[in-house]
Amino acid sequence: MSDEIILLDFWSSPFAMRVRIALAEKGIEYEAREEDLSNKSSLLLKMNPVHKQIPVLIHKGRPVCESLIIVQYIDEVWSHKSPLLPSHPYHRANARFWADFVDKKIYPIGKLVWGATGEVQEAAKKELIESMKVLEGELGDNPYFGGESFGFTDVALIPFYTWFYSLETCGDFSIIANCPNLVAWAKRCMQRESVSKSLPDQYKVYYFLMELKKKFEAK
Repeated sequence: MSDEIILLDFWSSPFAMRVRIALAEKGIEYEAREEDLSNKSSLLLKMNPVHKQIPVLIHKGRPVCESLIIVQYIDEVWSHKSPLLPSHPYHRANARFWADFVDKKIYPIGKLVWGATGEVQEAAKKELIESMKVLEGELGDNPYFGGESFGFTDVALIPFYTWFYSLETCGDFSIIANCPNLVAWAKRCMQRESVSKSLPDQYKVYYFLMELKKKFEAK
């Protein structure tokens, strides 16, 4: 089956991590092709001509783009194992809402916390903590955002756990002091093999992001 499924990947991308987790949850074999984002492959440009971004899942020669869309595709095609989206339409819509919240809040604001300085960084730090507290409120006393089961919102958010060290170091604050239940949730997720094997080391990500920051500042 691996020759039918190719993932155009990049090791530090939280969006690619989502796809790796979903594939692992389903027990699907695939071929991962690491992209050089400074010199994108002809295959990537052909398979995602609109955005020219990873991740791209190629299934039987046909591309599926955008991480949350790919995760939903994986869940629908391989529905026999480890469902990620709830069966009830309302709960399914709710899971999609919170995954969208992650994309609109955690990713762009988090980038400012590790990538910016001064007042911009300080404002981003406050907004990030507020957003994390909103997510913590949604989690409540449940082990996962999907209740008892690891699901779609968990897959959307857990890759950003790899940013936690970078956010705390650059922003000079403690996530566990502000959102202890969210950190406990992340550690719970990390106990799953699908997650632990799909996420790189936080320190490795930190050094990569700092190199990226230097390049942006040099421009």
